[in-house]
Amino acid sequence: MSGDPAAAGGGIGPLLEVGRIDRPHGLRGEVVVRLTTDRLERLAVGAVLRSDAGDLVVAASRPHQDRWIVAFRDRATREAAESLRGLVLRAEALDDPGELWVHELVGAEVATTAGERVGTCVSVVANPASDLLELDTGALVPVVFVVGHEAGRVTVDPPEGLFDL
Repeated sequence: MSGDPAAAGGGIGPLLEVGRIDRPHGLRGEVVVRLTTDRLERLAVGAVLRSDAGDLVVAASRPHQDRWIVAFRDRATREAAESLRGLVLRAEALDDPGELWVHELVGAEVATTAGERVGTCVSVVANPASDLLELDTGALVPVVFVVGHEAGRVTVDPPEGLFDL
């Protein structure tokens, strides 16, 4: 599943939160970015990220520990980098029909392969073994049990007893 987590309104399509700027790095306008997506093309040279400070165009990026050092076009000073501290970075959804996207799952009705409605997805919880669909009933369903999805509906093939609370 792609890790683009939270949908936000605006733009041509939905804007997804893909990261956050933690702090400046060095004196040349670079910043430390913590990604909230597993799609590294979000930091490719030329990628456009939306923020409350306007559009930011990636000029360079490199991994740094569990984060990224990123330089944005036209932001070449420490002061310019400081002005970006704490900004949420957003981007339009990628067109990849083979992926499950959080913004498509949240709000969707969840039903078993037998057609039994088991709840509505209220969030997707990151988990090392497998991300989890959190349902309005309180149930957690590992995404490995998702066997189909279409607009507004997710089909799961859970093991027996998963929904017995």
